Amino acid sequence: MDIKTKEKFLALWKKYFKNAELPITFYYTEGDGGAIWAEKPKVRSCLICELAKVRNGRSLVYNAERIRCAGAKRYLGYSEKMRPGFEYFLSCGNEETEGERYLRSPELVKEFMKIQQTLPADGKNIVFKRWDNLSEKDDPDAVIFFVKPDLLSGLFTLANFDQSEPNGTFTPFGAGCGSIIHYPYLESRSERQRAVIGMFDPSARPCVPEDTLTFAVPMKRFEKMISYMEESFLITETWRTIRKRLT
Repeated sequence: MDIKTKEKFLALWKKYFKNAELPITFYYTEGDGGAIWAEKPKVRSCLICELAKVRNGRSLVYNAERIRCAGAKRYLGYSEKMRPGFEYFLSCGNEETEGERYLRSPELVKEFMKIQQTLPADGKNIVFKRWDNLSEKDDPDAVIFFVKPDLLSGLFTLANFDQSEPNGTFTPFGAGCGSIIHYPYLESRSERQRAVIGMFDPSARPCVPEDTLTFAVPMKRFEKMISYMEESFLITETWRTIRKRLT
């Protein structure tokens, strides 16, 4: 991690976004990144809820044993297995399981799962750190913001500042952890490197405030966003008007 980039963003974030919550980051590694090992949950636990600790400044590292949610294990690349009857669980349910009804039919779920990609996480750990806790030894794959609408507006517009094609961001269907880890990681390995707007998963919503969504962007793309912040709309009266009401 380039410390100059880290400090530059901290200064510009303060300048244009006041005291808004800092983003968190993640990356896969064979070590622990100097983070604290997450506790092994005794019962099923949503990763989005656990990341509140990282948002508050505690650096955590996970592996497959420290994630109890089957969906999170799959979205983070630690397993390709699905619970028996998953196509019914995600859709209409059956006599053995109550359906979440997120997709209309079991057949639609099967088609959806055919196009899902897995992450190369086998044998690796995943480290989560808030931006201000990053060190020179860290190498983030992506940056994750938990944001209210005004902040989302600013990040969304900034991400499209150097784009001629209008879809510099996208909003894929999936679990909450998919929107902040799975898809941003895949984008970090792509040529386009789009940002991902997420946290629309009703199952994950109880883990974030009611007015909060997420904006996740590959690190290389984020470095470009930092580089042109001071020539963007952020220096205009339009943004100054919005900045006044940021808390």
